[in-house]
Amino acid sequence: MIQLCIENRIATLTLNRPEKRNALDDTMAAAILGYLETLKADDNCKVLIIKANGEAFCAGADLAYLQKLQMNSCEENLDDSLALMKMFRALYEFPKVTIAQVEGAAFAGGCGLADLCDFCFASPAAKFAYTEVKIGFIPAIVSVFLSPKIGENAAKRMLLTGDVFSASEALEMRLITEIADADQIASVVQAFAEKICTGVSAQSLARTKQLLLSIKGLALEDQLVIAAEENARTRGSEDCKKGIAAFLNKEKLSW
Repeated sequence: MIQLCIENRIATLTLNRPEKRNALDDTMAAAILGYLETLKADDNCKVLIIKANGEAFCAGADLAYLQKLQMNSCEENLDDSLALMKMFRALYEFPKVTIAQVEGAAFAGGCGLADLCDFCFASPAAKFAYTEVKIGFIPAIVSVFLSPKIGENAAKRMLLTGDVFSASEALEMRLITEIADADQIASVVQAFAEKICTGVSAQSLARTKQLLLSIKGLALEDQLVIAAEENARTRGSEDCKKGIAAFLNKEKLSW
């Protein structure tokens, strides 16, 4: 269901269930979580790309699986929901840079996968939607992450209508980072990942992502205190010393 390739510190997770439009079930979600937990501690991975085989990026939850879950008890369904939550949270808190490469449909949980990445590149044919309300379901877990990213009004428009949005509309809503032609998107994403790999410190990336997570929802004064403390700690880091020395000596630094 999931293919992993690591090359030049770029890890690529490819959703490989094209016959099901890469729909999510418990096995697929567990596989994604397993890879995330492994890769976050792997120094061979500095950037993570998530893409898919087939016509769709990810059609969301496997409806046959959802139908099967209707026979579960509330406690069993809660356990399953918590497992899905754990996967989404692991992606959201992943300490390396994450990039979604979306070609085709990214619906429901699939839209959540794309949304939770730090960056999202889409082909012109890509489509984005949270369609849960159209089948009597709710976009519960993903809703927690969507509103802070694109704003409450835009989030309500997506979550409450179930409408499908084009790549250009998603870009306007700030759901995605950039649109790239279908025959160029792979090379555009690869070049972007390579630029991060060689252009910025892995330690700085991890610390910056952690800082953004730690100050979320706090009062301004508390945010500033945490930021100042992290600023002070980072000044003594080896990467900071190395970076400043290279800058002062006019040396080109490759990370």
